[in-house]
Amino acid sequence: MLNGLSILEAFSIRRPALGVTEISEIVGLHKSTVSRMLNGLSELGYVRREATSGRYRLGLSVLELSAPLLADLDIRAAGLEHLERLTDITGETTALGVWGDGGTIVVEQVASPHQVRHTQPIGNRYNQWESSSVRVMLAHQPLNAVHQLIETGRIVVPEGGISREDVEIELELIRNHGFAINQGGTTPEEFGVSAVVFDLRGTATGCVILSAPTSRVEFQHSAEALQRAVSQTAHDISARLGAAVVSENNSRA
Repeated sequence: MLNGLSILEAFSIRRPALGVTEISEIVGLHKSTVSRMLNGLSELGYVRREATSGRYRLGLSVLELSAPLLADLDIRAAGLEHLERLTDITGETTALGVWGDGGTIVVEQVASPHQVRHTQPIGNRYNQWESSSVRVMLAHQPLNAVHQLIETGRIVVPEGGISREDVEIELELIRNHGFAINQGGTTPEEFGVSAVVFDLRGTATGCVILSAPTSRVEFQHSAEALQRAVSQTAHDISARLGAAVVSENNSRA
């Protein structure tokens, strides 16, 4: 495996196309070993051979492999100023989450200025069904994968379980609306709302998350107003990423 990585690392902007002999000299492996490994990498799509010159270039599988990292970095770069504005408007903690390893992982956070607040520490991973960020991301995963995550316990569901039919109905509603709400489902004192963020390809690349004490939502905020603000922020970040968004609830063109 390390030899294969060494071969991939031999390519660069200055050296986009390389022959077997050149790669052999760069990585210090025998030409027969390099040739054999290039054949395997070619079958997997990590390199491609030019028909005319016989030289190799990196393949599309390298880009696919890096896509989750690129999505993470892109959404953070595009989203921070929008999170800051959302926290300024609402006074509540906001965050960006991406889907990974069967849960939503927080990659950016702007904390509420209030002394009493809920936080979303960077690196936290949420896997409870009741979490708004989990359901809003599950709504854009293949249903067979969703059911497998639930049935293997990787997504934690309420005591007593949840039927496949109820899962599919709930996720369809979330997918149509573009957001999910958590009204004390994870902990009684927490209100949460999350809205999906799309990238240039129309893929659900992450979500905007807002969390607040239930008491403050009941007495100082309108849950509907918070939902609209979160949805608009997700819409704005999606537009920044090049998504074809057409309405404030993140509908795609």
